Amino acid sequence: MVSGRSRRLPGLIAFLFAILALAAPAQARWQCVTYARSVSDVEIRGNAHTWWAQAEGQYERGSTPEVGSVMVLRPHGRMRLGHVAMVREVVNDRQIRLNHANWSRRGMVESDVLAEDVSENNDWSVVKVWHTPTGQLGITNYPVYGFIYPHEIDDEPEIQMVATDVDANRALLASYSPNEEMASLDD
Repeated sequence: MVSGRSRRLPGLIAFLFAILALAAPAQARWQCVTYARSVSDVEIRGNAHTWWAQAEGQYERGSTPEVGSVMVLRPHGRMRLGHVAMVREVVNDRQIRLNHANWSRRGMVESDVLAEDVSENNDWSVVKVWHTPTGQLGITNYPVYGFIYPHEIDDEPEIQMVATDVDANRALLASYSPNEEMASLDD
């Protein structure tokens, strides 16, 4: 014989999942690979450090940034899985603007952030990337594999998210405390 309590349990569990599903968007956090794939025309899966090798034979690759391409950073220091970011704008020979996620603050999307080529040979093999909490280029030099070019690069890539337009990012920014121990990628 099944008790009334046992018959209500599946309904209660479904109700709790529904509540959690509604609450999830406010707690949404982006990973760099998920975000880069969503705003670029590069369809690669897996950790960021695997994108460069996976792109071989599937996409053109090179060392020159182009609008809509994806910059792939090598693993370095605490950034064990690498990083990917979409090139939004080429400012000049040594500076570009990126759209990316999970950089200055865990899970946060950032749009139109500066990255600067600091390599000795001006070949984009080493960059510094803007660090929002400090309001300046980070102090770490990050090695770069290069840029993955989508099959067709749009002149104006569609921007799907901007940090200030995303509720989850507003909540993350509001909770930021300069004294807080940060899980920042920039040392």
